Amino acid sequence: MEQVINMDDLKMTQPAVTVCSQHCVESQACTPVVSQAPTPIGSPSGHNYAPLPPNLPQSQEPPFKQDHRHLEHVSRPEVVRKFANPAPLGLCAFALTSFVSNSMNLYMANGTVTGINIGLALNYGGICQILAGMWEMALGNTFGATTFCSFGAYWITFATLSEIDITNPAAEAMAGTCQAEVLMGIFMMAWFIFTTLMLLCTLKSSIAMFLIFFFLDLNYLLLGITHFHCNSTSGMIIAVQKAGGICGILAAITAWYNAFAGVFDQSNGFFTVPLGHFPWSPVHHVHQANKYKEV
Repeated sequence: MEQVINMDDLKMTQPAVTVCSQHCVESQACTPVVSQAPTPIGSPSGHNYAPLPPNLPQSQEPPFKQDHRHLEHVSRPEVVRKFANPAPLGLCAFALTSFVSNSMNLYMANGTVTGINIGLALNYGGICQILAGMWEMALGNTFGATTFCSFGAYWITFATLSEIDITNPAAEAMAGTCQAEVLMGIFMMAWFIFTTLMLLCTLKSSIAMFLIFFFLDLNYLLLGITHFHCNSTSGMIIAVQKAGGICGILAAITAWYNAFAGVFDQSNGFFTVPLGHFPWSPVHHVHQANKYKEV
Protein backbone atom coordinates (compact mmCIF):
# COMPACT_ATOMS: atom_id res chain seq x y z
CA MET A 1 0.00 0.00 0.00
CA GLU A 2 1.38 3.36 -0.91
CA GLN A 3 1.99 5.97 1.77
CA VAL A 4 0.92 9.64 1.63
CA ILE A 5 3.86 11.83 2.48
CA ASN A 6 3.15 15.22 4.10
CA MET A 7 5.62 18.03 4.34
CA ASP A 8 5.20 18.16 8.14
CA ASP A 9 6.26 14.53 8.42
CA LEU A 10 9.54 15.30 6.75
CA LYS A 11 10.72 17.16 9.81
CA MET A 12 10.14 14.13 12.03
CA THR A 13 12.88 11.67 12.80
CA GLN A 14 12.90 8.81 10.38
CA PRO A 15 12.51 5.33 11.87
CA ALA A 16 15.47 3.02 11.95
CA VAL A 17 15.95 0.77 8.96
CA THR A 18 16.57 -2.88 9.63
CA VAL A 19 18.72 -4.55 6.96
CA CYS A 20 19.39 -8.26 6.88
CA SER A 21 21.93 -9.99 4.71
CA GLN A 22 20.83 -12.75 2.39
CA HIS A 23 22.77 -15.28 4.38
CA CYS A 24 20.85 -14.33 7.50
CA VAL A 25 17.53 -14.54 5.69
CA GLU A 26 18.27 -18.05 4.47
CA SER A 27 19.32 -19.21 7.94
CA GLN A 28 16.37 -17.38 9.58
CA ALA A 29 18.73 -15.94 12.21
CA CYS A 30 19.04 -12.30 11.31
CA THR A 31 20.78 -9.72 13.47
CA PRO A 32 19.25 -6.30 12.81
CA VAL A 33 21.55 -3.56 11.78
CA VAL A 34 20.43 -0.07 12.61
CA SER A 35 20.99 2.61 10.04
CA GLN A 36 20.20 6.29 10.40
CA ALA A 37 19.98 6.87 6.67
CA PRO A 38 16.76 8.64 5.67
CA THR A 39 14.33 7.10 3.27
CA PRO A 40 14.49 8.84 -0.10
CA ILE A 41 11.63 11.07 -1.08
CA GLY A 42 9.84 11.05 -4.40
CA SER A 43 9.50 7.31 -4.95
CA PRO A 44 5.81 6.71 -5.56
CA SER A 45 6.09 2.99 -4.91
CA GLY A 46 8.04 3.34 -1.72
CA HIS A 47 11.18 1.55 -2.99
CA ASN A 48 14.53 2.60 -1.64
CA TYR A 49 16.93 3.45 -4.51
CA ALA A 50 19.63 4.98 -2.32
CA PRO A 51 22.92 3.08 -2.03
CA LEU A 52 23.53 1.15 1.14
CA PRO A 53 25.83 2.70 3.74
CA PRO A 54 29.41 1.47 3.67
CA ASN A 55 29.12 -0.15 7.10
CA LEU A 56 26.46 -2.63 5.96
CA PRO A 57 27.51 -6.18 5.09
CA GLN A 58 27.39 -7.03 1.34
CA SER A 59 24.98 -9.66 0.20
CA GLN A 60 26.56 -12.87 -0.95
CA GLU A 61 25.37 -14.97 -3.84
CA PRO A 62 24.59 -18.63 -3.30
CA PRO A 63 27.55 -20.97 -3.92
CA PHE A 64 25.96 -22.51 -6.99
CA LYS A 65 25.62 -19.08 -8.64
CA GLN A 66 29.26 -18.23 -7.96
CA ASP A 67 30.43 -21.51 -9.43
CA HIS A 68 28.24 -21.01 -12.50
CA ARG A 69 29.62 -17.52 -13.05
CA HIS A 70 33.14 -18.87 -12.73
CA LEU A 71 32.54 -21.54 -15.34
CA GLU A 72 31.31 -18.98 -17.85
CA HIS A 73 34.77 -17.41 -18.01
CA VAL A 74 36.60 -20.72 -18.44
CA SER A 75 37.47 -21.20 -22.13
CA ARG A 76 37.12 -24.60 -23.64
CA PRO A 77 40.36 -26.23 -24.83
CA GLU A 78 40.83 -25.86 -28.57
CA VAL A 79 41.40 -29.04 -30.54
CA VAL A 80 44.27 -28.47 -32.98
CA ARG A 81 44.71 -31.03 -35.75
CA LYS A 82 47.99 -31.19 -37.59
CA PHE A 83 47.66 -32.00 -41.29
CA ALA A 84 50.52 -33.42 -43.31
CA ASN A 85 51.65 -31.81 -46.55
CA PRO A 86 50.07 -33.77 -49.44
CA ALA A 87 52.10 -31.99 -52.14
CA PRO A 88 55.18 -34.29 -52.01
CA LEU A 89 52.99 -37.35 -52.60
CA GLY A 90 51.36 -35.80 -55.64
CA LEU A 91 54.69 -34.57 -57.00
CA CYS A 92 56.33 -37.97 -56.59
CA ALA A 93 53.39 -39.68 -58.30
CA PHE A 94 53.66 -37.29 -61.22
CA ALA A 95 57.45 -37.48 -61.42
CA LEU A 96 57.78 -41.25 -61.54
CA THR A 97 54.98 -41.72 -64.06
CA SER A 98 56.25 -38.92 -66.28
CA PHE A 99 59.81 -40.27 -66.13
CA VAL A 100 58.81 -43.75 -67.31
CA SER A 101 56.40 -42.48 -69.97
CA ASN A 102 58.86 -40.04 -71.50
CA SER A 103 61.68 -42.56 -71.43
CA MET A 104 59.64 -44.51 -73.94
CA ASN A 105 59.59 -41.42 -76.16
CA LEU A 106 63.38 -41.53 -76.16
CA TYR A 107 63.33 -45.22 -77.18
CA MET A 108 65.03 -46.13 -73.92
CA ALA A 109 62.65 -48.99 -73.23
CA ASN A 110 61.35 -51.95 -75.14
CA GLY A 111 57.75 -52.91 -75.72
CA THR A 112 57.42 -54.86 -72.47
CA VAL A 113 57.47 -51.62 -70.48
CA THR A 114 54.10 -50.59 -71.92
CA GLY A 115 52.17 -52.60 -69.33
CA ILE A 116 54.26 -51.10 -66.53
CA ASN A 117 53.63 -47.63 -67.89
CA ILE A 118 49.86 -48.18 -67.97
CA GLY A 119 49.87 -49.54 -64.43
CA LEU A 120 51.82 -46.54 -63.17
CA ALA A 121 49.59 -44.11 -65.05
CA LEU A 122 46.43 -45.65 -63.61
CA ASN A 123 47.43 -46.26 -60.00
CA TYR A 124 50.37 -44.11 -58.96
CA GLY A 125 50.12 -41.22 -61.39
CA GLY A 126 46.33 -41.16 -61.46
CA ILE A 127 44.79 -42.24 -58.17
CA CYS A 128 47.53 -40.88 -55.91
CA GLN A 129 47.46 -37.48 -57.56
CA ILE A 130 43.69 -37.24 -57.26
CA LEU A 131 43.90 -38.12 -53.57
CA ALA A 132 46.62 -35.51 -53.08
CA GLY A 133 44.42 -32.97 -54.87
CA MET A 134 41.48 -33.72 -52.57
CA TRP A 135 43.69 -33.25 -49.51
CA GLU A 136 44.99 -29.99 -50.94
CA MET A 137 41.41 -28.84 -51.36
CA ALA A 138 40.69 -29.68 -47.71
CA LEU A 139 43.69 -27.54 -46.74
CA GLY A 140 42.40 -24.61 -48.82
CA ASN A 141 45.04 -24.76 -51.58
CA THR A 142 43.11 -24.12 -54.80
CA PHE A 143 46.14 -24.31 -57.07
CA GLY A 144 47.35 -27.62 -55.65
CA ALA A 145 43.87 -29.13 -55.79
CA THR A 146 43.37 -28.05 -59.40
CA THR A 147 46.72 -29.25 -60.70
CA PHE A 148 46.92 -32.56 -58.87
CA CYS A 149 43.34 -33.59 -59.66
CA SER A 150 43.71 -32.53 -63.30
CA PHE A 151 46.99 -34.30 -63.98
CA GLY A 152 45.79 -37.32 -62.06
CA ALA A 153 42.79 -37.46 -64.38
CA TYR A 154 45.20 -37.05 -67.32
CA TRP A 155 47.15 -40.16 -66.38
CA ILE A 156 43.97 -42.18 -65.80
CA THR A 157 42.72 -41.07 -69.22
CA PHE A 158 46.08 -41.93 -70.76
CA ALA A 159 45.95 -45.44 -69.30
CA THR A 160 42.34 -45.90 -70.38
CA LEU A 161 43.05 -44.81 -73.94
CA SER A 162 45.97 -47.18 -74.13
CA GLU A 163 43.77 -50.08 -73.01
CA ILE A 164 40.67 -49.47 -75.12
CA ASP A 165 42.36 -48.23 -78.31
CA ILE A 166 40.57 -50.20 -81.02
CA THR A 167 42.11 -48.50 -84.06
CA ASN A 168 43.83 -50.63 -86.67
CA PRO A 169 47.28 -49.14 -87.44
CA ALA A 170 47.68 -51.34 -90.55
CA ALA A 171 44.40 -50.15 -92.07
CA GLU A 172 45.26 -46.54 -91.36
CA ALA A 173 48.68 -46.98 -92.93
CA MET A 174 47.11 -48.39 -96.09
CA ALA A 175 44.62 -45.51 -96.22
CA GLY A 176 47.37 -42.98 -95.67
CA THR A 177 45.65 -41.52 -92.59
CA CYS A 178 46.38 -41.63 -88.88
CA GLN A 179 43.23 -40.42 -87.19
CA ALA A 180 44.19 -41.83 -83.79
CA GLU A 181 47.48 -39.94 -83.83
CA VAL A 182 45.76 -36.70 -84.83
CA LEU A 183 43.25 -37.09 -82.03
CA MET A 184 46.10 -37.73 -79.62
CA GLY A 185 47.77 -34.58 -80.93
CA ILE A 186 44.61 -32.58 -80.18
CA PHE A 187 44.54 -34.20 -76.74
CA MET A 188 48.14 -33.10 -76.10
CA MET A 189 47.48 -29.57 -77.34
CA ALA A 190 44.53 -29.23 -74.99
CA TRP A 191 46.77 -30.14 -72.08
CA PHE A 192 49.36 -27.70 -73.41
CA ILE A 193 46.78 -24.90 -73.06
CA PHE A 194 45.85 -25.98 -69.54
CA THR A 195 49.49 -26.26 -68.47
CA THR A 196 50.20 -22.78 -69.85
CA LEU A 197 47.45 -21.35 -67.66
CA MET A 198 48.86 -23.12 -64.60
CA LEU A 199 52.33 -21.92 -65.58
CA LEU A 200 51.17 -18.31 -65.27
CA CYS A 201 49.93 -19.08 -61.75
CA THR A 202 53.44 -20.09 -60.65
CA LEU A 203 55.03 -16.71 -61.36
CA LYS A 204 54.52 -15.70 -57.70
CA SER A 205 55.74 -19.06 -56.47
CA SER A 206 59.26 -20.53 -56.44
CA ILE A 207 61.51 -20.98 -59.44
CA ALA A 208 61.62 -24.74 -58.84
CA MET A 209 57.83 -24.94 -59.09
CA PHE A 210 57.86 -22.75 -62.21
CA LEU A 211 60.33 -25.11 -63.92
CA ILE A 212 58.01 -28.09 -63.46
CA PHE A 213 55.24 -26.47 -65.48
CA PHE A 214 57.68 -24.90 -67.94
CA PHE A 215 59.22 -28.24 -68.95
CA LEU A 216 55.84 -29.97 -68.85
CA ASP A 217 54.40 -27.29 -71.12
CA LEU A 218 57.15 -27.90 -73.66
CA ASN A 219 56.61 -31.63 -73.33
CA TYR A 220 52.95 -31.40 -74.30
CA LEU A 221 53.68 -28.97 -77.13
CA LEU A 222 56.44 -31.04 -78.74
CA LEU A 223 54.61 -34.35 -78.37
CA GLY A 224 51.47 -32.77 -79.82
CA ILE A 225 53.43 -31.63 -82.87
CA THR A 226 54.85 -35.13 -83.21
CA HIS A 227 51.38 -36.72 -83.20
CA PHE A 228 50.13 -34.28 -85.82
CA HIS A 229 52.98 -35.25 -88.20
CA CYS A 230 52.41 -38.96 -87.82
CA ASN A 231 52.89 -39.61 -91.55
CA SER A 232 56.27 -37.93 -91.65
CA THR A 233 59.38 -40.05 -91.32
CA SER A 234 61.87 -37.22 -91.44
CA GLY A 235 64.59 -36.89 -88.89
CA MET A 236 63.15 -33.55 -87.77
CA ILE A 237 59.97 -35.14 -86.34
CA ILE A 238 62.02 -37.79 -84.56
CA ALA A 239 64.17 -35.05 -83.07
CA VAL A 240 61.05 -33.19 -81.94
CA GLN A 241 59.74 -36.33 -80.27
CA LYS A 242 63.02 -36.90 -78.47
CA ALA A 243 63.12 -33.25 -77.40
CA GLY A 244 59.61 -33.66 -75.97
CA GLY A 245 60.77 -36.74 -74.08
CA ILE A 246 63.74 -34.84 -72.66
CA CYS A 247 61.47 -32.02 -71.50
CA GLY A 248 59.19 -34.57 -69.81
CA ILE A 249 62.15 -36.12 -67.99
CA LEU A 250 63.33 -32.68 -66.87
CA ALA A 251 59.81 -31.98 -65.56
CA ALA A 252 59.97 -35.25 -63.62
CA ILE A 253 63.37 -34.36 -62.13
CA THR A 254 62.20 -30.91 -61.00
CA ALA A 255 59.04 -32.47 -59.54
CA TRP A 256 61.19 -34.89 -57.54
CA TYR A 257 63.29 -31.95 -56.34
CA ASN A 258 60.21 -30.07 -55.14
CA ALA A 259 58.90 -33.19 -53.44
CA PHE A 260 62.24 -33.68 -51.69
CA ALA A 261 62.15 -30.07 -50.49
CA GLY A 262 58.71 -30.69 -49.01
CA VAL A 263 59.74 -33.88 -47.19
CA PHE A 264 63.24 -32.78 -46.14
CA ASP A 265 61.89 -30.20 -43.71
CA GLN A 266 62.83 -29.38 -40.10
CA SER A 267 61.53 -32.70 -38.81
CA ASN A 268 63.37 -34.87 -41.37
CA GLY A 269 66.37 -32.85 -42.55
CA PHE A 270 69.27 -30.82 -41.29
CA PHE A 271 68.91 -27.85 -43.63
CA THR A 272 66.37 -26.12 -45.85
CA VAL A 273 66.38 -27.12 -49.51
CA PRO A 274 66.60 -23.94 -51.64
CA LEU A 275 63.78 -23.45 -54.12
CA GLY A 276 64.62 -19.99 -55.42
CA HIS A 277 62.20 -17.11 -55.77
CA PHE A 278 61.58 -14.48 -58.42
CA PRO A 279 62.50 -10.87 -57.56
CA TRP A 280 58.83 -9.88 -57.71
CA SER A 281 57.73 -12.75 -55.48
CA PRO A 282 56.28 -11.82 -52.04
CA VAL A 283 58.49 -14.46 -50.44
CA HIS A 284 61.56 -12.75 -51.91
CA HIS A 285 60.54 -9.45 -50.29
CA VAL A 286 60.10 -11.21 -46.95
CA HIS A 287 63.60 -12.71 -47.21
CA GLN A 288 65.05 -9.31 -48.08
CA ALA A 289 63.30 -7.71 -45.11
CA ASN A 290 64.66 -10.39 -42.79
CA LYS A 291 68.18 -9.77 -44.09
CA TYR A 292 67.85 -6.04 -43.39
CA LYS A 293 66.65 -6.81 -39.86
CA GLU A 294 69.63 -9.06 -39.22
CA VAL A 295 72.01 -6.34 -40.41
